Amino acid sequence: MKPWRHYLVLCAFLLVGVGLSVRVLYLGVTEREFLQQEGDERSVHKEVIPGMRGMIYDRNGEPLAVSTPVFAVTTNPRLAKFKELELQQIADALGLSKEAVRKKVEDNKDKGFLYLKRRLSWVKSNALKQLDISHLTLEPEYQRYYPAGEIASHVVGITDLDGKGIEGLESNFETSLRGHAGAKTVLRDRKKNSIRDLDYLSSPRYGEDLNLTIDLRLQFIAYRELKAAVNSHQAVSGSLIMLDAKTGEILAMVNQPSFNPNSGDKQQNTMRNRAVVDAYEPGSTIKPFTALAALESGRYTPETIIDTAPGYFKVGNKLIEDPINRKSLSLGQSIQKSSQVAFAKLALDLEQDAIFDVLARAGLGNYVGVELPGEAYGKLSSAQLKYPVVRATLAYGYGLSVSPIQLAQAYLTIASHGLRLPISIVKSDVPDTGERVFEVQATKDVLTMMELVTAREGTAAKAAVSGYRVAGKTGTARMIGANGYDDERHISWFAGVAPVSDPKVVMIIVINEAKAGRSGGGKVAAPVFARVAERSLRLLGVSPDKVDVDLARAPTEASAPIGFGGRG
Repeated sequence: MKPWRHYLVLCAFLLVGVGLSVRVLYLGVTEREFLQQEGDERSVHKEVIPGMRGMIYDRNGEPLAVSTPVFAVTTNPRLAKFKELELQQIADALGLSKEAVRKKVEDNKDKGFLYLKRRLSWVKSNALKQLDISHLTLEPEYQRYYPAGEIASHVVGITDLDGKGIEGLESNFETSLRGHAGAKTVLRDRKKNSIRDLDYLSSPRYGEDLNLTIDLRLQFIAYRELKAAVNSHQAVSGSLIMLDAKTGEILAMVNQPSFNPNSGDKQQNTMRNRAVVDAYEPGSTIKPFTALAALESGRYTPETIIDTAPGYFKVGNKLIEDPINRKSLSLGQSIQKSSQVAFAKLALDLEQDAIFDVLARAGLGNYVGVELPGEAYGKLSSAQLKYPVVRATLAYGYGLSVSPIQLAQAYLTIASHGLRLPISIVKSDVPDTGERVFEVQATKDVLTMMELVTAREGTAAKAAVSGYRVAGKTGTARMIGANGYDDERHISWFAGVAPVSDPKVVMIIVINEAKAGRSGGGKVAAPVFARVAERSLRLLGVSPDKVDVDLARAPTEASAPIGFGGRG
């Protein structure tokens, strides 16, 4: 090579180097902010730090709702050019087909962000991360998990895909349970993997925990027995509520059918908290309140005789009748035998608004305000009380409607010896002393009369619990169909209090449309009370209060349909 060519090439390289250096210096001075911004957009990223949702616990600290860390798999369809092998690897990790992943990316190719999968487990996320696929990002998030599953689903509720409460307490306490996300800036490589945290912009704030009055042990017992009863009687649905008679706290609340909040397969029909949102005519479960109105009048005692002969009588054009002629019954025996005639006559002998006033003071026709969504208002009106037939039917539970939670609050006023206590499902450190609505002795007399119902001769002998005095009342109400009351469709009720000497639990059971041959509250709902109460009272450490533990469990025929569609 000639020397001049060597120097020519050397000069050319020098000139290029000087030119590049000058250009770099020029851009560094004149375009510094622009270049810094462009570089940051490609390598510096603002990353959200999810705030964990508050946990939900039962009264004993057992978790009912927890948040577990998971990942969302995202990509930028505009930039993602996945190879066939990468598509297959992604599909295998996400549990999808390769064609489904390909179609999802191609259908959103004009977008800058796409979720390929939400709530991917930690194990699968780590496996996917090891593949080191460009333009595939794993974003941290939380998934709600419910350890009790369907046992407490109607109470706890569920959250949606974004972690927002949409049912139950998850919905009603969304503001306090919800966590607030924080943020940080991170340095990413060309494959969008985080290399280093650069700065923390704000800290995540965790949601507040929620402590319930529910006892998961009792919840499980109630759920198991209610489900067995609904299945065995081929019923449409059922509900059970158990209250602490001293505080008004809900110890258990279950419904059938139920749903598994951890499963994606949920139907609206199974998600209804029927104990709160459904209302029915209560039938003969109202009779103890009619008896209470009679005691308050001062003209009746539990021993006052009521002549029911010849077993029927007319009020206007309506015939009210008992299944047999029971002749003369005391007020206590009228509750025990659930005599329609006795209570209709009683209603017509009292002041026009006497029974309505007692029911209103017990809380029927008002919101319970139990902090669960969709509470039914129920119906209790005084507009038609001037008509004798309305007063007569009201006395045995027709012409009004109540939700199971409303009826539970009403019976709580009897179990608490006249105090109207607020019903609560969230644990409070400050107990409410309640409001006195009935006299102590009157409610004690009613409890004593209700105890006759669970004796051998009563309509709910199957509600008796060995070792404990049990007060209760059955109710069987005909449902309204297209042409009035339907003789083939019934609501079966049982309301119970135990132990009578010092009430600890109040329980309401309702079975909707039992189809397996029996529909009376004493045969369908009362046995559920006995099975749940027997285990619950012992778990709660309640001492037996009955010396004679050989309580009758012999079957007793329920009363036949009478009057305006009800029986005891």
